[in-house]
Amino acid sequence: MKEEQTLHVGAPNIGSRERFFERANKMFDRRWLTNRGELVQEFEQAVADYLGVRHCISMCNGTVALEIAIRALGLSGEVIIPSLTFIATAHALQWQEITPVFCDIDRNTYCIDPAEIEKHITPKTTAIMGVHLYSRPCDIEALQSIADKNGLKLLFDAAHAFGCSHNGRMIGNFGECEVLSFHATKFFNTFEGGAITTNNDELAEKIRLMQNFGFQGMDNVGYIGTNGKMSEICAAMGLVNLEEIGTFLETNRINYTAYRKGLAGIPGLKLIEFNDAEKCNRQYIVVEVGKEYPLSRDELMEKLHAQNIRARRYFWPGCHRMEPYRSLQPNAGMMLPATEEVAERILVLPTGSAVSEETVSNICRLVTPNG
Repeated sequence: MKEEQTLHVGAPNIGSRERFFERANKMFDRRWLTNRGELVQEFEQAVADYLGVRHCISMCNGTVALEIAIRALGLSGEVIIPSLTFIATAHALQWQEITPVFCDIDRNTYCIDPAEIEKHITPKTTAIMGVHLYSRPCDIEALQSIADKNGLKLLFDAAHAFGCSHNGRMIGNFGECEVLSFHATKFFNTFEGGAITTNNDELAEKIRLMQNFGFQGMDNVGYIGTNGKMSEICAAMGLVNLEEIGTFLETNRINYTAYRKGLAGIPGLKLIEFNDAEKCNRQYIVVEVGKEYPLSRDELMEKLHAQNIRARRYFWPGCHRMEPYRSLQPNAGMMLPATEEVAERILVLPTGSAVSEETVSNICRLVTPNG
C-alpha cells in the first residue's frame, strides 16, 4: 500500500482550500508575511471569541508557547506535572533549568491526580502544570484549590483540548493561563502553531513582549524576549479551519460513535469515554488493552501496522522513562504506579476528517479477535 494510503493517528483536518488560497493571495498582495499582520490579528480575535477568553496570543508552535508561558509566570525550582504526556511538557521546563517533578495520574481520567500532588510539594515548588489529556480536562477545581492553599501558580498544557469545555466553560479560560498547540496532528491546526490564552491583562501584555524580542515600539526593547510569532500563512490556515470546526467536531463524534459500536463487547478492550454534557473534540480514540484480550497491546499495534493503520502508543513509556529524566530521576517510577500501568496498555486509533465510518468499521473488524 502506498504511503498516502496509510492511516495515521492525527492526519490533519483541512478546511476549504478555496478560502485558504483566497486569504493567501491577499496576503501576498499586501506583502506582509509575518510580524503580527492582519491575518494574525484576525486569528487571535477569532480564537478569543470562540473560547470566550480575554486574550489569545498566537505563537509559532506549542512548545515555544509553553516556554514563554513558564518564563512569563516567573517559574523556577520545581514544577509538578504528569509523566503521561508528550515530552514537550517536561522539556519546556528542563530547557529553562526548572525540574519537572512527575506526579501520578488518576487511573480513570488519565489526567494528573490531585490526591497525589501534595506529597510532591517542596520549598522549591513554584507551580502545578496540569495536562488536559485525550480531549478530557483535568479536575481543575481540585488543582486550583491545591495551588491556592500552597501559594503555587497553576497553568495548563491544553494541547489536546481545543474545542472542549469544563462545566460549560471553554478550555482556555482556566488557571493563570493555558497553552494550546495547533500542530498539524492536533484536532485544530494552523499547519504549525500554538497560542497562550489568559484572562489576566498584565500577563498577556508580558507574553506579547516576550514573543517579539521584548520590543515596546519600533526601536525600544524593554524586556528580554525571543521570537515566538506566528506567521501570516499559518494564521490563514487557522482562520479557514476555525470556519469548519463544527464539521470537524461532528466528524469526530460520528467516528467515535462508530468505534463505540464496533468495539462493544470485546473482552479486554476498554474504549475511552467522554462526557456528552460537555463540548469535546473526541480527537483521541484511546483503547486500553487488558489481560483478557488475546493479544498484547504491542502485538495488536503490530497487527494494525501490517495493514497500514499506524496506531500509536501515546504516551508510552512516560516522560520519566525518557532522557534526560530517567538518568536525572531514576527512581521516579516508584511514585507512578498508575502511570506505568496505563502506559503499557494504551493504544490510540485514527480518527478525524481523513477517516470515514467505513474505515472505522474495517479497523474494528481487525481489532476483533480472529478478525
